[in-house]
Amino acid sequence: MTVAKTVAALCMVTMAAALIWGFTAGDFFAEGRVIFSTTWGIVSIIDVYVGLTLFSGWIVFRERSAVRIVPWIVALIVLGFFAASLYALIELQRSGGSWRRFWMGARAADTAGRPAEL
Repeated sequence: MTVAKTVAALCMVTMAAALIWGFTAGDFFAEGRVIFSTTWGIVSIIDVYVGLTLFSGWIVFRERSAVRIVPWIVALIVLGFFAASLYALIELQRSGGSWRRFWMGARAADTAGRPAEL
């Protein structure tokens, strides 16, 4: 679990630095137009949003409350995988060393000894 926390923290710091650099040194709209004008730019955007959709699905699965779900999904849309790294780091810490609790969240207690269902 220590390795996972370290990886999540490093990803979060890397994304924070990249976001700060991007917003201070770049022109979001002008450069966004360039990205959307290339095939691989569009593929990269699709890739990011597929990942955000999958990660959002994991959050929806493991959380019980819309009050917790909605802000995290908004954060993912706005901050990308900085928010995902932060969420993972927080949940790794909250899991108390249990991988089951980390992956399943509130559902871990509901499904103890039974296969997980959606």
